[in-house]
Amino acid sequence: MAEKRDSLVTLERLASRVTALKLRVVAASADVADAEGHRDVASWMTHRTRGDRRQRRREQRLAEACDGRWRRLGQAMTTGAVHLDQAYVVSRALDDLARVLTDLLGDTSFTPVLTSDRQNEILDQAETHLVEQAASFGPDDLARLGARILQVLAPHVADDAESKKLRDEERHARRVTRLTTQRLGDGTVLVKARVPQHVATRLTTTLEAFTNPRKQCGDAAQPDGPHRATDATGEDLPYEMRLGHAFCALLEGLDPRRLPLHGGSATTLVVTMELDALLRGVGAGQLATGETLSAGEVRRLACTADLVPAVFGTRSELLDLGRTARLFSPGQRRALALRDRQCRAAGCDIPATWCEAHHLLPWGRLGATDLDNGVLLCSHHHHRIHDDRYLHQRLPNGDVRFSRRR
Repeated sequence: MAEKRDSLVTLERLASRVTALKLRVVAASADVADAEGHRDVASWMTHRTRGDRRQRRREQRLAEACDGRWRRLGQAMTTGAVHLDQAYVVSRALDDLARVLTDLLGDTSFTPVLTSDRQNEILDQAETHLVEQAASFGPDDLARLGARILQVLAPHVADDAESKKLRDEERHARRVTRLTTQRLGDGTVLVKARVPQHVATRLTTTLEAFTNPRKQCGDAAQPDGPHRATDATGEDLPYEMRLGHAFCALLEGLDPRRLPLHGGSATTLVVTMELDALLRGVGAGQLATGETLSAGEVRRLACTADLVPAVFGTRSELLDLGRTARLFSPGQRRALALRDRQCRAAGCDIPATWCEAHHLLPWGRLGATDLDNGVLLCSHHHHRIHDDRYLHQRLPNGDVRFSRRR
């Protein structure tokens, strides 16, 4: 065992030294690429070795950095003291530090004023420190050290430099924030968004609250343990699917009264369908945009969404344009929360504050909007109770048990 252990360490150092030699040659081989008409050495090596273009470009950037500015780092790679993964991190941290210091050159708000000589001194100290730390830390830890290196070497400019960096990042984030939708023609829409990091963190935190991460199946130590969960129907759901369902629940749960006004009223969804189809649970409803929804989905939305159901009779006469009594009042919601405490699907423990009020006898079948006809269900199980692929049964204790139709 000792021989294998020593061999692995020795081979790792040899591999690092060979890589360092390769990078030195790459840095000096621009003429090779030019002779065969390639843009750069990375392009030439990709063509000749059939390797990965992105990896070759990373190697070329590191080779140029070690050959031009970070020579101490290059020397450490040559001796095997720093391996390739560490070198990428150290080089990137030093490049970032150099950009920050360049932006601060000559700024009179700092005492003493940062000069080019002081900048070079700080960069030299930073390179020496990070190369030395490579003997004790891996790439992730080196990245963290590199991100905070200025606070150690030049604390009088670190706070202002960090503040400027954050302001620049926030302005950049606002400039590039985008959201696009693409209809895929199969009943779904692909939503792509690029948003500020803090917004994404807030969204993820909210969605994870909806997904009930405590109810996980499998051992958390297993690769799939934290990413799948079993619902009350026994169906195994991937984590990404649960996040998608949670996103839908979040949008459907928005309070329309807090939305921007359009023409004096909050944004409203109008669903049109025949009364007979709504009562029998067949056919489809149509939105004002021309999109169609199943009768089951219309009934589910009618439980909680701020929509106006435009229901027509057999002669297309308008029978009902919204009945506010279909919605449970805030007082009724509080009473349901006190009574049910959580989602009443068997085995589900989503708290009441995240649940939706459901009519046991559907509103479309003249079900009353009162406590005896109401039950709290989380968004996932609210979808299930309106899904014709599932049967549901009210248990003596008031819980709802689901089973897949055979």
